Amino acid sequence: MDRQTKIILKKGREESLMRFHPWVFSGAIAHIDGSPAEGDVVSVWSAGGEFLACGHYQIGSISVRVLSFDSQVLMPDFWESRLSAAYQARKAFGLADSSITSCYRLVHGEGDSLPGLIIDIYGDAAVMQCHSAGMFKSRERIAEALKKVLGTRLNAIYDKSSGTAPFRAGLDLQDGYLWKSDSYIADSCKQVLEYGHKFFVNWEEGQKTGFFLDQRENRLQVGKYAKDRNVLNLFCYTGGFSVYSLAGGARHVDSVDSSQVAMDMLDRNVELNGFGPQSSGTSCADAIDFLKNSDDGKYDLIIVDPPAFAKHRAALDNALRAYRRLNANAIAKVAPGGFVFTFSCSEVVDHNTFALTVFSAAASVGRKVRILDRLNQPADHPVNIYHPEGEYLKGLALYVE
Repeated sequence: MDRQTKIILKKGREESLMRFHPWVFSGAIAHIDGSPAEGDVVSVWSAGGEFLACGHYQIGSISVRVLSFDSQVLMPDFWESRLSAAYQARKAFGLADSSITSCYRLVHGEGDSLPGLIIDIYGDAAVMQCHSAGMFKSRERIAEALKKVLGTRLNAIYDKSSGTAPFRAGLDLQDGYLWKSDSYIADSCKQVLEYGHKFFVNWEEGQKTGFFLDQRENRLQVGKYAKDRNVLNLFCYTGGFSVYSLAGGARHVDSVDSSQVAMDMLDRNVELNGFGPQSSGTSCADAIDFLKNSDDGKYDLIIVDPPAFAKHRAALDNALRAYRRLNANAIAKVAPGGFVFTFSCSEVVDHNTFALTVFSAAASVGRKVRILDRLNQPADHPVNIYHPEGEYLKGLALYVE
């Protein structure tokens, strides 16, 4: 850290940092002593001259993402220490070194005190996504620390930051392997386990890091309700909910997504788990149109897991209208005595707002609906208690009479 680079806050704007919130917004800054480049580590000080924190500087509404509230910044073992703490937490959760689950999230940004960094584990490979210039510039050091923490459990580290790191500041945003062991054989698809179910994952070409790990526990829950039911999996991607439904004893599962690549992978995953085409149908189509055109009562379990309709607060109103229409259709279409599992991964839509939107959807179609469960992101996607914004995934399990 350049000790001459200081972020001086306006008077009274240090309160959030005193409560350990890990962001400094641009509007809180009085002036900057020095000329930091985007991604540099800077220190943050109160108007009265008190040291508050240090973190990565970035151009934008969030100017500093805090790495540490200590005055001794980025000691030589900083990355190894943070990654080791994250790994020990996953061991405590029963995920690391599990015999039935070989894929999990090792680092979840602010939830692991590493804002701007995602690391997902798929067997013996780690897939890294940097969401800030600072993390992107640190990726080689992070990779070296990761090798030390995971040791022989790790044989490859893949950087997939081209779609997430800021496209500026001279960053060379080229995805690729940061490291491979001599024995590692790179392949476009790798097979992993999740609660004993098998999945092919393509982190090079797939969405996010290749698989939606945050729905693991919710997939398990859906499987418990699927026995003897006709299931519709909307926005299915590569078929996580579909495989769990079939394994849970569903009579038939129809899966819908607009990506033919995802549909092809879903078919492979269904076959990989021992289910034939007679029990699974796929449609490469707009999920909303498919639902509208489906027969009333054809399905008695519907999974609604759309992409984030609102990535920014400015899009919130439009997103809520979209959630309302989508859930109204699902509740109207599901068979009497059926279930609807509905989700939102939009950070700007909180739990209460989502529940009220689904309530409004139910009221608009006039059916009697009960909430059976409130669903969340799993333990390997932890929420920093001082950063409630990290609680992005929310869902409801509904029973519709």
